Amino acid sequence: MLLNVSYNNREITRKIDAEVGKPFPLLERIKMNGVGSPKLFITSTSIEIYNLLILDNNRNVCNIEMRPNGIIVGFRSQLESYGLIIPYYKLNIYKGKAEEYSIYRDHHFIKVSATDKPTHRFFQKVINYKIDNAPTQVGDL
Repeated sequence: MLLNVSYNNREITRKIDAEVGKPFPLLERIKMNGVGSPKLFITSTSIEIYNLLILDNNRNVCNIEMRPNGIIVGFRSQLESYGLIIPYYKLNIYKGKAEEYSIYRDHHFIKVSATDKPTHRFFQKVINYKIDNAPTQVGDL
């Protein structure tokens, strides 16, 4: 689900928490060596996200936040912040070329370049966490 997260809205926060869980507590974040990605440069997106990104002339970048039941891919367009909320059971990550990762949820996707080791390590952390901790079906939630 693609949401405008610019404003502190309880209903949107409730939707996000229901979909991917509340943020990790501080001690859990420290144990995991962080739950956020480095800055990721967007190379390609689905049409709905693309229509948001072309509204300004800034460099298209995003970041990823891990949550207990999914991830949030955050990006900005003009003065608005958007989040692509992806529960682990709908998350598909593909490593295309040696320097590109594709993140899919249903009909939404974002492709990002990965030219440095911290980016590769972060995606490996997300994949490992999904395998070890995430439910495999909607009924397991």
